[in-house]
Amino acid sequence: MRDISLDTPTLRYEEDFKLSSEYKSSLPDVQNADKNSIQGANVPIMQVGMHNFKLPLKFLTKDCEVRELETSVTATVSLAADCKGINMSRIMRVFYLFADRIFTPDTIKEVLFQMKEQLKTSRARIKMSFNYPIMQTSLRSGYEAWQYYNCAYEGFIDDLDIFRKIIHFDFIYSSACPCSVELSEHARKNRKIYCVPHSQRSKARISAEIAEGAHVPIEDMHALCLKALRTETQTMVRREDEQAFAELNGAYAKFIEDATRLLYKEFNPDQRIKDFEIACIHLESLHSHDAVGVICKGRPGGFTADFSDFKDLIC
Repeated sequence: MRDISLDTPTLRYEEDFKLSSEYKSSLPDVQNADKNSIQGANVPIMQVGMHNFKLPLKFLTKDCEVRELETSVTATVSLAADCKGINMSRIMRVFYLFADRIFTPDTIKEVLFQMKEQLKTSRARIKMSFNYPIMQTSLRSGYEAWQYYNCAYEGFIDDLDIFRKIIHFDFIYSSACPCSVELSEHARKNRKIYCVPHSQRSKARISAEIAEGAHVPIEDMHALCLKALRTETQTMVRREDEQAFAELNGAYAKFIEDATRLLYKEFNPDQRIKDFEIACIHLESLHSHDAVGVICKGRPGGFTADFSDFKDLIC
């Protein structure tokens, strides 16, 4: 009788196992199996790949300083019919070929071409998300502290090798309600009643498609938002700064409609920005719901203001 123990694998990890070329070549490659192994419908897949793999990458500031930031990467490619799957690790290996480079939206173009070549695909896209620091000076005390901004570089390349690059930038600000300001003043003037107008933390997300050959530093995205809205939330604050912030909110009270149009006014003339979409949320302190607004440049074939993920804007 055969000793069945000879067929039973042992529960151990072979620390001293040496991988030979012959053994490596014998390993099964299920993802490269023929079309008969496909489960479900044999149809193309528009996006398949990896989400949220992280690595430290270098970014260049407007002043040409290099900053290394933790970056979360989502990278996907298209998959044709008759193909079982892709080699997921190849996406990461391609990205690591560029790990020592300084990243800009244009660097993504090189990575995408490598992804298309290495994975034998027709379309590819990458989104790199990171928190970008900018030093903020207090309104009156002169103290300085870092403010961090949620940013992303995104790139697409299609079947014809046409490349699009987008910068996403989140700007957090305070929005004082103009109606509440007027009602508070009315109570003070007519009834000698002290009131506090309601205001709330608010966020704008700018998605800007950058024109070919153009460069828009993150600092410029911030400057455009600050010029439009003025009431950015503060970092290091003393009493004189808090008073200044109250004055600033009084001088620049704004509805959600005002915020979206003020941002449009600043971004629209910038020739470096080919197209844009702006989504705003005011986390209402008066209501149990929020006020939202979306606007886009209105370029044919561009953004369509169909943004709806307002929950992602809560700050």
